[in-house]
Amino acid sequence: MLKIHKLTFNPFSENTYIVADETNQCAIIDPGCCNDKERNELLSTIEAYGLKPVLLLNTHCHIDHIPGNKFVFEKYGLLPQIHKNELEILQLAPQFGKFFGFDCPESPLPDTFLEAGDDVKLGNTVFKVLFTPGHSPGSICFYSPADKAVISGDVLFYRSVGRFDLPESNGKDLYNSLVNVMMKLPDEVTVYSGHGPETSIGFERYNNPFIQDEASFG
Repeated sequence: MLKIHKLTFNPFSENTYIVADETNQCAIIDPGCCNDKERNELLSTIEAYGLKPVLLLNTHCHIDHIPGNKFVFEKYGLLPQIHKNELEILQLAPQFGKFFGFDCPESPLPDTFLEAGDDVKLGNTVFKVLFTPGHSPGSICFYSPADKAVISGDVLFYRSVGRFDLPESNGKDLYNSLVNVMMKLPDEVTVYSGHGPETSIGFERYNNPFIQDEASFG
């Protein structure tokens, strides 16, 4: 059974997830820790539950989702796994961070790229990779059908969606990802978003104003 621990980090209030199953292997998803206090919180959570990190996953590579990549690599030897369309954004992140006055350390580069339909195995758990571009060109989500859970990054939020006015974002692509990927999941699936509280596919299907209004995506 999947256990999902949420930590909220950095000035952007980004949700970092430590995801584990009964084997106590865990994946660190979108480590947003950007200072010693936050890095220690990440470590203490992993240690408190007796977990063994075996995967570093990024839903996308905006500056608020990757500042801990370097730390996780140095601590556990894990390279990030991303979609290939995020590579340039990953490489440019330190430069964008300076624009926002935010220190985003240079991330190690991936040696594994994930594509739509790939299986990511964590202990006894299998995540399906969903390709959900729009907020970012290579945004992906990690969906466990058995656990009825999806780690959605910045694609879908509680009664909202990811921004599509950023460089490399695209409103039409985001709408397509929401309607033709996310809304194809069962209503009972819990959505663990990159910011804010958890929600469900069913709730968002009927209560998210963006999903009901294609014109709002430009």
